[in-house]
Amino acid sequence: MVASDIRQRYAEEIRTNTHLTSPDLLKAFAAVPREEFVGSGPWKVLSRVPGQMQPQVADVTDPAELYRDVAILLDPSRSLTNGNPGTLAPWLDALNLSEGKSVFHLGCGTGYYTAIMAEMVGPKGRITAVEIDLSLADQSRANLSRYSNVEVVQGDGGTIDTGVTDAILINAGVTHPRESWLDNLQPAGTLVLPLTVEFGMPHVGKGMVLRVSRLQAGYAANFFPVPVMIYSCSSVRNSEFGSLLSQPFKSGTFSSVKSLRRDSHSSEPDCWLHTPTFCLSTRPLI
Repeated sequence: MVASDIRQRYAEEIRTNTHLTSPDLLKAFAAVPREEFVGSGPWKVLSRVPGQMQPQVADVTDPAELYRDVAILLDPSRSLTNGNPGTLAPWLDALNLSEGKSVFHLGCGTGYYTAIMAEMVGPKGRITAVEIDLSLADQSRANLSRYSNVEVVQGDGGTIDTGVTDAILINAGVTHPRESWLDNLQPAGTLVLPLTVEFGMPHVGKGMVLRVSRLQAGYAANFFPVPVMIYSCSSVRNSEFGSLLSQPFKSGTFSSVKSLRRDSHSSEPDCWLHTPTFCLSTRPLI
């Protein structure tokens, strides 16, 4: 295992880059051995280069080089990575995880970020991790075997019942939140999901990540400030919703969204995105 001081520096780098607020998340990033979730070396790492659209790719043989805020290629033929920590960390932070909480994780890949969450919820917590790709699900099941609080399910996470849960992380692009995801959130629970539109690349969408929190007064909602490009969850894509998303996405007014409404109503001036089943509104919860 890579030395603890290197793993701690890695966690601190992520905190600096993303302004993490959870001490438990910081500890989890320092605790989970990243090299055990990305296959055997040598590895191809992708790092951002200021001023360049394409990331820089480098071959590394020292596992200590994996402890930087970089993505690691899992399957170059599909441009499949384990995800950049600086991208995923704010999503995990927003879930407000703590000892004993339950999580549903759609799109767990090889299980690295599932392991981060498993560390945060502890042995009394529970995580259901779902992966549609059979090979990735098998790897994830093996990688996560040390965590008795994690169940790995191979299948389409968009069709699987989350059960009543404290947090839901959708690590795939969708056009809308499933009604059952909203129904199954515990009070004070949080759903994080990328809302994406198609742009000509098969099975990949681009858009923005939405956080929805279930409060006594309703559902608070806000977008993260950084856009995302991500593989799609085909079973939670609706062409009508995708078309409706396109126009507000072009407006660049994401920061105005304050709530998610589920009540029946006609389109109003504060409806940022109005659909037949939900509305993203600029109206804050009272």
